Amino acid sequence: MGWVTVADRVNIGLVCLFMMLWSVSGIGVNWGTQASHPLPPDTMVRLLRDNGFQRVKLFDADYDTLKTLGKTGIEVMVGIPNDMLAIVGGSMKAAEKWVAKNVTQHITSNNVNIRYVAVGNEPFLETYNGSYLGITFPALRNIQLALVKAGHNNQVKVTVPLNADVYESTNGSPSGGDFRADIHDIMLTIVNFLSLSSAPFTVNIYPFISLYSDPNFPVEYAFFDCNASPVNLPIIVGEIGWPTDGDRNANTEYARRFNQGFMSHISGGRGTPMRPGPIDAYLFSLIDEDSKSIAPGNFERHWGIFTFDGQAKYPLNLGTTNSGALISAKGVQYLERKWCVMKPSVRLDDPQVEPSVSFACGLADCTCLGYGTSCGNLDAWGNISYAFNSYFQKNNQREDACKFPNVSMITKADPSPRDGNCKFNIMIQPYYGSAGWYVRKPLGLTSVLLFFSLVL
Repeated sequence: MGWVTVADRVNIGLVCLFMMLWSVSGIGVNWGTQASHPLPPDTMVRLLRDNGFQRVKLFDADYDTLKTLGKTGIEVMVGIPNDMLAIVGGSMKAAEKWVAKNVTQHITSNNVNIRYVAVGNEPFLETYNGSYLGITFPALRNIQLALVKAGHNNQVKVTVPLNADVYESTNGSPSGGDFRADIHDIMLTIVNFLSLSSAPFTVNIYPFISLYSDPNFPVEYAFFDCNASPVNLPIIVGEIGWPTDGDRNANTEYARRFNQGFMSHISGGRGTPMRPGPIDAYLFSLIDEDSKSIAPGNFERHWGIFTFDGQAKYPLNLGTTNSGALISAKGVQYLERKWCVMKPSVRLDDPQVEPSVSFACGLADCTCLGYGTSCGNLDAWGNISYAFNSYFQKNNQREDACKFPNVSMITKADPSPRDGNCKFNIMIQPYYGSAGWYVRKPLGLTSVLLFFSLVL
């Protein structure tokens, strides 16, 4: 395997390590909220409970979300986004205020079982070019001190979720692993601080990313068929999963195989004599998020084990339900059964078509279109109609969201192909939270026409 990169070897080694050494006392899942139409928190919490998730990892500390998790017994990891690290790291008062508002209030008033605070999210990614190097540890230290001052230090622990790219290897294999040279000192400082605070080390593991970056990645090694040696750190697997769309290797079969392999190997395991005991592990993720950045790849919007509307994507036995299968969300409210499509009479070379599709895909979600994706086999009319409908649905089926100049129309006939996995979605009803969250209004016809006047 001389052609396998260091990052590949690290990912393979980490997967094998956790497969061999640890069991879980309760499976967790990541709950992301970067969706144009998120399901209401009470629907999401019921989805968690119906499927036996005992832990949930959040990326922020949204009030409605946390309040709904109150009295459920579900263990919660709240998050401090990277753009807040400088604030809480630069001011002890700001850190204390954050803990009071986002931890103390929910523990004392709403009976939320908060167990961890994630300080940042993969702040040392190489793509951030060192933006958070100097502020992550001060933020970690201040939040820990604030938790101690508030009397939460025995229940709530700090951690920093890290991507596997914080590692490098001196000999090209996991056994020679060490922290990257540019962050070596700060990582040792953080690890020592976590150890002294009886706090865990959190790592996010994504063999899919290695496969996406390198087609020569030995994909079979990602599915839990290997050996590993122990390390001397208490570990949380903060994120682990496989996407289902947006790339030829992001499909339901690989996702099912990976997630089921992970669950099967850790469920009921006892570890080793040297390293007994359970570990917290959080699948990534609960549902798809259609507003996530696709800068890393179109697959970013398709990590969920459930679709955007809470429907199970594939058979997965978490060992937590009587049926041995995922339980879909109940009581989901949808918009009317209608779609926006390309007029059959319009020619494909009509000058309005190309800018219309660019406009729609730029503001909606066309990540299911492309080679090897779920809708990759559509004809030209299907591709164009898919783009129009995505924009139409994201904007709550407003009539002015299906007025691409002379090329679109609204239909009540489902344009989804009869064969295959491609589906022209109908959006769920928008959720208006008590904190004032709302679905943004679409660009109206005037804005669309202005766009065309600029590009044509």
